[in-house]
Amino acid sequence: MADKPVYDFGSGCTNPETFPTEALAEAALRAIPRVGEDFTRYPGDLGHLGLRQVMAARESQREGVQVSPEHIVLTNGSMQGVTLVAEALMTGVGEDIVVCEELTYSGTIGAYRRLGLRMEGVALDDEGMCPDDLERVLTSLHKAGTPPRFLYILSTYQNPTGSVMPKARRLAIIDIARRFAVPIVEDNCYADVHFDGDKEPSLYALDPEGTDHIYLCSLSKILGPGVREGYLYARPPMLQRLLERRFDGGNSLLTAAVLAEFFRDRLWDHCAEMNAALKMKRDAVLVGLQESVGDICTWSRPAGGLFIWVHLPADVDLDLLLRLTAERGVRCARGRSFHIHGDDVPNIRLAFGQPTVAQIRAGIPVLGECVRAARVAVGSRHKAAAAG
Repeated sequence: MADKPVYDFGSGCTNPETFPTEALAEAALRAIPRVGEDFTRYPGDLGHLGLRQVMAARESQREGVQVSPEHIVLTNGSMQGVTLVAEALMTGVGEDIVVCEELTYSGTIGAYRRLGLRMEGVALDDEGMCPDDLERVLTSLHKAGTPPRFLYILSTYQNPTGSVMPKARRLAIIDIARRFAVPIVEDNCYADVHFDGDKEPSLYALDPEGTDHIYLCSLSKILGPGVREGYLYARPPMLQRLLERRFDGGNSLLTAAVLAEFFRDRLWDHCAEMNAALKMKRDAVLVGLQESVGDICTWSRPAGGLFIWVHLPADVDLDLLLRLTAERGVRCARGRSFHIHGDDVPNIRLAFGQPTVAQIRAGIPVLGECVRAARVAVGSRHKAAAAG
């Protein structure tokens, strides 16, 4: 068995080949003297003004709505935003419930479990969360006297499925949430990892007067998770409610100052360069899947993000598949990691940010061979389970 995966389709990180090492070093040389003695002080709950201004401009330009830097809170990665929001909206009285897609980001699932939140799942299709099922879930919870604390949703390049919710469905989700008086927590960390077609507007941009929207974003997907820089956007009075739960003294002023300097005049150029390279990788995975398992599998064709969601034949033994891939040096993510209740769905998630195009072209056929070798007749599988 390989000590380290030769073909890493498991890591949800972006492209190391486009990481701007030299440009960031140059930005640090300019930023650090400008901050100077302010490094001896706490940055405050909102964080470095310069980076908040750059991120407010990012959101305003992409979404076409005015975003104030005074409503942006810098966080230590978007996961701090995920947990901070949950802690602020939980009551600790009775059972705290969050409604989310039944398949969602594994890190969020783990965080909510550790916080003691009960997750109620909504069905997804190729266009994301299904409004009819959301209404069913919310109706059931209200009838039971257990309304949820909030709705958590990944509407753009959903992790793990890669789906993008169309505008009409977004408006339907907003309307349902408003009728049930449930705050929307929108995680949009893949917003600028975009390859094809027009961008769909965020939920907060479609409801500019709403005060119960909380928006989460990150620099992990357009730069790297190692920088640990994210932010949340909320308007008063929700903003104050969130800030009341912040006890860490703010995030790194050093990191924020350097990133503000780096992104101020090159954000969109950087995204364009990064996305061109990632698109080549996505396309290489799609070609490899078609050539190796096109007759037995189906998969998503994401217009952005970092993931392809593969639907396996019903007769694939997932335990056997993961053993075979490990032996062949292929790493991928099992579908149940993204199910809020850990159901063993017949899927794997392929992340294409980390491997090179050459590794993708070599590794996907190996994965295809493993999928075929893991196909087990239903009767044989039942016999093996009984023998075990």
